Amino acid sequence: QLVESGGGSVQPGGPLNLSCTITGPFLTWHAVGWFRQAPGKEREAVSYIRKHDSGTDYADSVKGRFTISRDSAENTVNLQMKRLTSGDTGTYYCAAVLYGGLPRKWNKELEYDYWGQGIQVLVSS
Repeated sequence: QLVESGGGSVQPGGPLNLSCTITGPFLTWHAVGWFRQAPGKEREAVSYIRKHDSGTDYADSVKGRFTISRDSAENTVNLQMKRLTSGDTGTYYCAAVLYGGLPRKWNKELEYDYWGQGIQVLVSS
């Protein structure tokens, strides 16, 4: 199971931290990605992390502002978000790759096998 937490409302320029808690058979994940979907828009990739080497990648729109990390002890993948703007508003999802090894293209939804339910992030003054 993948469960997102940490969402909520924040003022522009502020920070927010999201967590994706991974449990059960999902612990054998190869990679976890964060995606988001703004109202009226398609879902887009935000960031991802590989389990074996903690390698990461980011969408250009969040580079330098967002940091993805994993906590092995807590079985979580975290997304630290800074200098948030209204453009970061949306529903954030974590997703895991369990089968077939690492994704060929980390930013493609079809590469991911399981998804969390999503959590709301609202950036507004």
